[in-house]
Amino acid sequence: MELVQPGLGLIIWMTVTFSLLLWILAKFAWKPIMKGLKEREDSIDEALNAANTAREEMKELKFSNEGLLKEAKEERDNILRDARHVKESIIEEAKAKAGEEANRIVESAKESIHNEKMAVIHEMKNELASLSIEIAEKILKEELSAKDKHKALIKRLINEVSNN
Repeated sequence: MELVQPGLGLIIWMTVTFSLLLWILAKFAWKPIMKGLKEREDSIDEALNAANTAREEMKELKFSNEGLLKEAKEERDNILRDARHVKESIIEEAKAKAGEEANRIVESAKESIHNEKMAVIHEMKNELASLSIEIAEKILKEELSAKDKHKALIKRLINEVSNN
């Protein structure tokens, strides 16, 4: 039963030892422990503040990134729209040039055909005139082979010229 009820000397020595331990702890260890706890508490607060700040910055960056992404999409759409307009204008311009070139070629062909036609007509007229003269020459030779006919023709032509 001695263990359950300690003696008076034991209680005094335990109290003295406990007091001495408290005094040593208070004198040498309490301030550094409290300082360490305070530093740890401050570093935890700083870390929590930094985490909150980082979280807020991440939200802002997320909104900023969404805005930038939206702007990039709009810019891409504008560039594509401009490219389509340029493509269409180039196609229209090429069609117009091709139409003009086709019209010029058709007009040139018509003019060439007209010139060739006129040249053929002129050649035909010359040939017809030449044939007519040849035929007339042969007819006159045949008809005027006799001198009487020749004199009668000359008189008749002189009368016609005199009347005019």
